Amino acid sequence: MHRLPRPVWLLFPLLGFMLLTYVLPFLGVAAWSVTLPEPGIGQYQAALTDPLVQSVFLRTFRVCLVVTVVTVAAAYVITLIWVRGTPMQRLVIELCILIPFWISVLTRAFGWLALLSNRGILNSWAQNLGFLTEPLTMVRNEFGVVVGMVHFLIPFAAFPLASAMRAVDERVLLAARGMGAGRTRVFLQVFVPMTGPGILGAALVVFVFALGFFVTPAILGGGRSVMAAELIYLRIFQSPNWGLGAAISVILMVAVGALLALMMRHARGAGPR
Repeated sequence: MHRLPRPVWLLFPLLGFMLLTYVLPFLGVAAWSVTLPEPGIGQYQAALTDPLVQSVFLRTFRVCLVVTVVTVAAAYVITLIWVRGTPMQRLVIELCILIPFWISVLTRAFGWLALLSNRGILNSWAQNLGFLTEPLTMVRNEFGVVVGMVHFLIPFAAFPLASAMRAVDERVLLAARGMGAGRTRVFLQVFVPMTGPGILGAALVVFVFALGFFVTPAILGGGRSVMAAELIYLRIFQSPNWGLGAAISVILMVAVGALLALMMRHARGAGPR
């Protein structure tokens, strides 16, 4: 009988923790979805046919898609400076990436609310300087939700992008320059494709995180841009309709699991051959 290597045994506490804190609660939620208020799959049918739930899912995926595109694009520029900039630029960018991890999501959401609201800092300055006669509505809508989510998620996109950029072989870039390609062409046709796995990884990480956002859409959306996580909260704690909320949770978890499986499959496919 083969004995397991010692490093494998060290994984058991982590696996036990994951089982107690994630797997068992999820199984309980899945049980609610087929037992409350009565046994059956009626709650899944309601979740997939209810116009309100459908509109929330469409809004959630639409907002998450916009957030993913904007976040990855912004993070790509920031990470490029972080990886290939001057030492001072790298230090500043590194601080800008790491400091947000020390600030809670609630504090950041209220900060954006104070900045973007009708009586917030930006509108007040613009009106005092004569640029605006009426305040712009930048919160309690999807714009405010996107801004807050992008701000939160940029650091999470920066790390897989940085890993991909640091793995780029400088000799390939020098060879392209030696063959007469300009800087722009080298960047667009050589550097960006070589960082493709990092772009895809960052996009999947951001999209998966965005699907489960609750605090930022609830505060900056003001109840007018309800997303899936907020709908689950409303169905469980305010309606209450625990079965429907549980069914929506399971559907969301299945979507997240499918995205993670896609990411792992791509990671294996992108590995060395």
